[in-house]
Amino acid sequence: MADSEDHVSIPLLNSLQQMDPYLKPYEKDFQRRYGLFEKQLTLLEEAEGGFDQFTRSYTSFGVQRMPDNSLIFKEWAPAAEALFLAGDFNGWDNFAHPYQKKEFGKWELHIPPKQDSTPAVSHNSKLKVVVHTKAGDRLYRISPWAKYVATPEKSFIYDWVHWDPPQPYIHKHPRPVKPRSLRIYESHVGIASPEGKVASYRNFTHNVLPKIKDLGYNCIQMMAIMEHAYYASFGYQVTSFFAASSRFGTPEELKELIDVAHSLGIIVLLDVVHSHASKNTEDGLNQFDGTESCFFHSGPRGEHSLWDSRLFNYSSWEVMRFLLSNLRWWMDEYRFDGFRFDGVTSMLYHHHGIGTGFSGDYSEYFGLQVDEDSLVYLMLANHILHTLNPDCITIAEEVSGMPAVCRPIQEGGLGFDYRLAMAIPDKWIQILKEFKDEDWNMGDLVFTMTNRRYGEKCIAYSESHDQALVGDKTLAFWLMDKEMYTSMSSMIPMNSIIDRGIQLHKMIRLLTHALGGEGYLNFIGNEFGHPEWLDFPRVGNNESYHYARRQFNLVDTDQLRYKQLYNFDRDMNRSEDKYGWLAAPPAYVSVKHEGDKVIVFERANVVFIFNFHPTQSYTSYKVGVGSAGKFKIKLDSDESQYGGHGRLDHSTEFFTEPVAFNDRPNSMMVYIPCRTAIVLANEEIDYCN
Repeated sequence: MADSEDHVSIPLLNSLQQMDPYLKPYEKDFQRRYGLFEKQLTLLEEAEGGFDQFTRSYTSFGVQRMPDNSLIFKEWAPAAEALFLAGDFNGWDNFAHPYQKKEFGKWELHIPPKQDSTPAVSHNSKLKVVVHTKAGDRLYRISPWAKYVATPEKSFIYDWVHWDPPQPYIHKHPRPVKPRSLRIYESHVGIASPEGKVASYRNFTHNVLPKIKDLGYNCIQMMAIMEHAYYASFGYQVTSFFAASSRFGTPEELKELIDVAHSLGIIVLLDVVHSHASKNTEDGLNQFDGTESCFFHSGPRGEHSLWDSRLFNYSSWEVMRFLLSNLRWWMDEYRFDGFRFDGVTSMLYHHHGIGTGFSGDYSEYFGLQVDEDSLVYLMLANHILHTLNPDCITIAEEVSGMPAVCRPIQEGGLGFDYRLAMAIPDKWIQILKEFKDEDWNMGDLVFTMTNRRYGEKCIAYSESHDQALVGDKTLAFWLMDKEMYTSMSSMIPMNSIIDRGIQLHKMIRLLTHALGGEGYLNFIGNEFGHPEWLDFPRVGNNESYHYARRQFNLVDTDQLRYKQLYNFDRDMNRSEDKYGWLAAPPAYVSVKHEGDKVIVFERANVVFIFNFHPTQSYTSYKVGVGSAGKFKIKLDSDESQYGGHGRLDHSTEFFTEPVAFNDRPNSMMVYIPCRTAIVLANEEIDYCN
C-alpha cells in the first residue's frame, strides 16, 4: 500500500491544512485513510453495482414477499453446516424447510404461496432460523435482518415476529427543511409519561410532541429505538438492529410519530449504535452462525472490556453491508432525518479510549492506535447518507477531540456535521461540586464554552441523559437537592436554596445555549428541572418504574415553580429562533470579570450579559458593543414568570455612545441585577434578514 499512498489525491486537503497547519505532518495518514475510503467505493461499484444497490440489501435479506405472495428468506451464515426455517407456519418442524447453500456464506429459501394465493407465513406469526453447526449443535436464532421482534408474556427472550401488515403506514408529510439552527430535544419514549410503566409511541405522539413544539425545539433525538432485550441498558445494548423496539408499540406507530413530528416542522434523529452489540446469542447477533466471528472480530479484538459487548469487524464485506443497509433502512423506511452516532471514540481507536486521557497532542490522533477499518466505515457511512439525502444530519459522540471529524470527506475529514461538546456538562458539574458561588472562575467558564476546533460544529448542552442517570445528579438536583420535594410551591416565598437554584439553572442553560456551540441539546424533562434522576427497572431496585418516568404533570400544576423553568426554556429557544445565534459565527467575548462575576459577549448582533455574582447588582455597568443604536431587553432571566424577582423595566431603551470600550467601537450603560442574565437586541437592525 505504501507506494500507492503517495498518489492519493484528496481534493480539498489544502483547505484543511490552511485551517489547521498543525495537521501538515500527518498528510500521509490523511492520504492513507482517503485512499482506503476511495478503494472501498470502487470495490462497491465493481462488486455490487455501487453503494445505492448495496445499501438496499434489506430488500433482499431476511424475509421478502414477492408480487405473487411467495416468500424468499436469505441469510449470511458462513460457518453454518445447514440452515432451516421453523415457525408457527410449519408447526415448528425443525427440518421441513431447509435453506439452500449459495456462494460467499449465503443461504436462501423459497416458499411458494398457499393454495388460496396468500403468503405461507402470515403477518404477526413467529419464526426462528435453525442453525446446524459443524460441531453438531442445533441453535435457534433470530434473523439479523428481522424487522420486528417481541417478547411473549412471562419471557425475557425475544421472538422473531413476521411483520407484514395488511395496511402498512403511509407517510403523509414531507420532511421539513433542514433547520439553520439545531435545537435538539433528546428523548426516550419509554419514560415520556408520569405513569410508572413503559410509555408508548402513541403517548409520545399525542402528549409529548405538542410540548416539544411549544418549547421551540426543532429536532428530536430518539434514544433506545433499536431493539434491546435489556430495558435498563438505555438502548445501548442492541439485540435487533432493524427492529424498532416493540416494548413501545408497533413499527406503524413509530412511523406515525415521525410523520406527525414532520407535520410540526420537527426533524427526527435516531440514536444509532454501530459501535458495539449485545452479547446475547438467542435474541442477538452474537454467534449467529455458531462462531465468535460471524459479525464480530474473534478473540480480544471482538470484546469491549468495559461495556461487556461485542465489537464489529468493519473490514468484513458482509458486516459493512449489514451496517450501511441498517442506516439506509431507518432513513428510508421510517424517514429519520439523520443520526447521532453513539460511541464514536470507541470505534476510532484500538484502545477504545479505555484508560486514555486525551491531552490534545496531535500524535494521539494518528498512527497505530487508530482503527482505520472503523474510521473508513464512518467515512463511507457519512458519504452515503449525505449523498442519498443532502439534508441528512450526522452527529458524532466523540470525546477525544480528533481533528477533522466534522470536516467534509473531500478535505480528508470524517464527514460528520456536528460533534457533541462533551466537556461542557462535565465543567458545570465540577463547578457545582467543587466551588462556592463567589469562587466561580469566569475565564475558565468562557474557555470551556468556546474551546472547540475551529470550523467544526458542536452541539452544546449543560446536561444530557448521562447526567440524569442514577448515581449522578441532574443540575436541578445539584442546585436544590431535597428542597425540590418541599419548597417548589409558588404559593410560598422562595427560600435561599430554591432561589439560587432557579436563577442559576436558567443562567447555566442560557450561557451554554448562546456561547457553547452551533447547536443545543436538552434531555427530556430537564428543561423544567425534573426533580429526580433516571433509573430503569432492574433487580437492584425491585424492578421499580418509580424513577423511569418523566413527571410532566409537575409543569401542568400552576402553583409549582417547574412551570417557571419551562417558560424560560421555551422563550430561550424562541429567542434563538428569532435571532439565530446558533447559526452565527462564534461569539465575541468582551468581558469575563472575576471580581464582578460578569460575562459579556456578542453573537448574531445580540448582546448577552451575565451577572453570576450571588449578591452584587450593578446599576450602571459599562458594556462595549459592536453596532451602534438603541438596544432593548429581549430575554431576561429575572422576569417573575421565570421565577425571577422582576427587577428590570423592559420599556427601558439603552442608547450606545461612540465611545470605544473593551475593544468594541461603541458602549452603553446597563443595569444588571445579581444572578441575572439578559439578552439585548439592537432595535435598528432587521434581524429577519
